[in-house]
Amino acid sequence: MPTEAGSNAKSEGREALGTIVTIALGQVLLSFNVVSLPIALSGLVKSFGVPPTTVAAAIVTYSLAVASFVMLGAKLNQRFGAVRVFRSVTALFGIAQVLMTVSPNANVMIAAQGLCGVAGAILVPSLVMLVAKKIPVDRQTAALGILGAAGAGGAVAALLIGGFLGTRVGWRPAFGILAALSFVAFALSLRLKRDKGVPDIKIDVVGVILAATAVILISLGFNNMTDWGAGLAGPNAPFDILGVSPAPIMAVVGVVFGQAFVSWTRRRRARRKTPLFAIEVMQPARQRAAVYVLFAVGALEAMLNFAMPLYIQVVQGRSPLETAIAMIPFNLSVFGSALLVVKLYDRFSLGGIARCGLAICAVALFWLVLVARNDWSTIPVIIGLVAFGLSQGALMTLVFNVMVAAAPADLAGDVGALRGTTQNLGVAIGTAVAGALLVGVLSSAVLRNVAASELLSSELLQQFDLNNVNFVSNDRLRSVLARMNATDVQVEEAVRINSESRLRALKIGFLVMGCLALVMIGPAGRLPKRLQPKADESHA
Repeated sequence: MPTEAGSNAKSEGREALGTIVTIALGQVLLSFNVVSLPIALSGLVKSFGVPPTTVAAAIVTYSLAVASFVMLGAKLNQRFGAVRVFRSVTALFGIAQVLMTVSPNANVMIAAQGLCGVAGAILVPSLVMLVAKKIPVDRQTAALGILGAAGAGGAVAALLIGGFLGTRVGWRPAFGILAALSFVAFALSLRLKRDKGVPDIKIDVVGVILAATAVILISLGFNNMTDWGAGLAGPNAPFDILGVSPAPIMAVVGVVFGQAFVSWTRRRRARRKTPLFAIEVMQPARQRAAVYVLFAVGALEAMLNFAMPLYIQVVQGRSPLETAIAMIPFNLSVFGSALLVVKLYDRFSLGGIARCGLAICAVALFWLVLVARNDWSTIPVIIGLVAFGLSQGALMTLVFNVMVAAAPADLAGDVGALRGTTQNLGVAIGTAVAGALLVGVLSSAVLRNVAASELLSSELLQQFDLNNVNFVSNDRLRSVLARMNATDVQVEEAVRINSESRLRALKIGFLVMGCLALVMIGPAGRLPKRLQPKADESHA
């Protein structure tokens, strides 16, 4: 007969497996949603009659909501228990996806993504707390690797499903499937044993306001630098301060609110009151280094995930399925490296792995500067994307492991909040900077080439709004010029300028991304050599 100890071990093993499956599906929900938006780019633009930057605003809204309220989400998990909270937010996420599926206009779409972001803000720390509370310590490193791979797997699934359905049916069914997956995650969570929360935890309302205000202002400032102006106020700015654009002012004021949040948190800690965020999880230098690297990795991935669909769908006029196929090598490499990098932890220094990953990332981006053409299907471009993906998956999993390993289990929610704030702020700012950089460089190149051209008449140029240059396909440009009675020579000259300027903007974007990766090699060197072992704790 089986012993009682053996039965308990099997029961704990089944619970750990059920927990891993459940939290992996929760991570799939988050990544599936984020990747589905760029894949649906052309469909959303066509359905709602909006420019690509409006779809970028939906991506930023989601990431902004996560980054703004993830610290509040951590405290809700601690107060009510991670299992109960997980059940509630997966249901909320499903409702938001139903709203997304039936969106009649762009405003409803953005509101749906905002609601998804609120649910995601609570779900992100829930995943980390479930790993810390429900998974034995000796399995947590592998569980975190699976969590990272689940994110990449969700991205691949979004590419295949969203690409196929977006081409054959439309963009809405993919989000309907995501709604169904949300309710499946809710059903699976019913099999997890409910954990006990800590009802005595008080929510720091002032901290919530300060943190959310800081994140919102910083993100809005960066996101609107293209439309409002990065220095002097542009014509689209809602207001100006002595001629200065509100965008950089918002970013600076956001930083001030962030400093006020840190001061407020330290004051509450000194008074022995529960702060919104346990700031001690950022105290060691290795933790701060992990945060810097995580932010950079999130920003770099967001910039690539925005630039690729923009260029493939809007510029080249390719279908969502063709976009998905072009992005699959990158996402598959992220998936593989997220799973396999954990096997290197015992053989190499974590800081060394991170530095190597960032160096590969930079080389891959500089390689793309050299080989990028008006076609994403060439072998040299695929090689660059695979190398970039390998570095991204390895770095994301590595820094996440460092952050979790350095904190005790009772601060797992705060680690999850730190991860969520950092990564999603990186995504929001990365997407915004990508849009501002690409459009800014494109506009500058177009204006310069137009001024140098002797074939485009002043009468023709007066019919264009050269103050609002954006990405358009050559076919779209030809149709517009045809209505302006441009000659064949003028049409081909305009198409040449458009094509060369777009490619130049893309290459400069890759160049800036590669430089960011190089800059982060220094902070990566401060990561620890090995993961810090933690004492085994109760997983009830």
